[in-house]
Amino acid sequence: MFRMAFFSVVVGLASLPVNAKEFRYWDLETHSFITLNPGASERPRRHNKLAVLPRHNLSKPDPKFPKPDPKFDRQVVSYNGVEGPGTVIVDTQTKFLYYVLEDGQAIRMGVGVGREGFGWTGIVHVGAKQVNPRWFPPREMVARQPELARYRSRGMAGGEGNPLGVRAIYLLSDEGKDTLYRIHGTIEPYSIGQNVSSGCIRMLNENVTELYGLVQIGTKVVVM
Repeated sequence: MFRMAFFSVVVGLASLPVNAKEFRYWDLETHSFITLNPGASERPRRHNKLAVLPRHNLSKPDPKFPKPDPKFDRQVVSYNGVEGPGTVIVDTQTKFLYYVLEDGQAIRMGVGVGREGFGWTGIVHVGAKQVNPRWFPPREMVARQPELARYRSRGMAGGEGNPLGVRAIYLLSDEGKDTLYRIHGTIEPYSIGQNVSSGCIRMLNENVTELYGLVQIGTKVVVM
């Protein structure tokens, strides 16, 4: 079981249309607006554990770094909280993300969360989804690694080697404002279970791919 006693108030969603064609957001790294296709036309998968068992090993461990603790592996666990099936819950203290299933169960997967000074909590929802998102290196990183300057204007194409991994899920407030936080993959599997990000929730590529297929535009996300 995991701690869900705090969720006694249900907050309504300012849902976006399922057939939304695009999503425009302000990127903190490039200081500009970026428009993307939310990918909302994907057919949602059923909320039961039989529909989500196939796995794809997309995260390639680096032999120089330790593997994440096995407790952060994806598994189905018991759930007795108040949130309904289809809700995403991120416990930033234990470094677990839960996707609530039916019949008192949830899929649990390890995550990396915000480092000291960058943590946050709240209730938000999925505003957009992107396959192989582009990555724009922060100015500070370019200063340290000048070879990354070529990615400042147009970004690094999505795919293998991209720091955002293979999927990105964009989180909006209930008022429809971009929170600037994402749930995304990573090329650093050893960072799962750590306080490492600037507030984004990072996951193993195979896990964020699964979550991407489960969530829809408007899916409720509780970060605690």
